[in-house]
Amino acid sequence: TLLRTLGEELAEENRVLLCTTTKIFPFPALPCATTAEALDSREHRLLCAGTPVPGTEKLTAPPVPMAELASRFDYVLVEADGSAQRPLKAHAAHEPVIPAEAGQVICVVGASGFGRPVSEAAHRPELYARLAGVSVEDTAAPETEAAVLRAEGLHHRIYVNQVEAPPALAASKALAALLDCPVLAGSLHRREYFVCS
Repeated sequence: TLLRTLGEELAEENRVLLCTTTKIFPFPALPCATTAEALDSREHRLLCAGTPVPGTEKLTAPPVPMAELASRFDYVLVEADGSAQRPLKAHAAHEPVIPAEAGQVICVVGASGFGRPVSEAAHRPELYARLAGVSVEDTAAPETEAAVLRAEGLHHRIYVNQVEAPPALAASKALAALLDCPVLAGSLHRREYFVCS
């Protein structure tokens, strides 16, 4: 959802490509290029690209190297990881799959994970707990998330999603106070955003 939202905003004045280095479903009602030739089309300012995964409806990386895509589009927005539909995550050694050409990495944090046990809120909960210095039975909080983010050091910016009530905004601001990077909070569903740092 963040990729689509950013893509729509940037496409007002730029040519933007949405893609992945892992696997994603195609974006509804968005043209999708599945061949190198289709990427040359100038008909759309916002385009999805990927290679169909046999036997599924998903797409994997586009059929053109990232460096070439970066030269063809004003912005290339890449989904580089998933979290098995959990709001928080710790990354295994092979994750995320960030292209070498990436100029900026935005880590998405789900505010719905705060106040829940790590075992329920986090993808790879044992790793998350170890990085945070807690047990999987402990409650995930801004402090635990900040510890994981600092330990991994993968991001340039943080976006805290699912901020639809004052407690979630307060938790986002508490997280921002523990980090030394820009933090934006909001609800992609409502298209509401709050600068936290």
